Amino acid sequence: MKKRIADEVEFELSSGNVFADLGLPGADKLQIKSGLVGEIRNAMRKLELTQDEAARRMGIAQPKVSGMLRGDFSGLSERKLMDCLNRLGYDIEIRVRPSADAIGHLKLAVA
Repeated sequence: MKKRIADEVEFELSSGNVFADLGLPGADKLQIKSGLVGEIRNAMRKLELTQDEAARRMGIAQPKVSGMLRGDFSGLSERKLMDCLNRLGYDIEIRVRPSADAIGHLKLAVA
């Protein structure tokens, strides 16, 4: 991260992935999971679902929904989160393309 100074306050610019900025392992996957959970939250609001109603529709326990909405992704794979979105009526499209870098990156794009 690059350091900057503004109004005599030093700060660091984000890389665009807060999990990477914090040095967490699996930062790309955490960012994907975070984005998917954000979309699940949006879907629940749009559909006006309670956590219990959403849990039944997604096929997971209500405490898991509560934890997920608070940022606890343990025990929830990217695939499971995508399945939850499907069960809430959302289509998911996965696009694969060559990377300009030697090692590719995971990225979530929301329509």
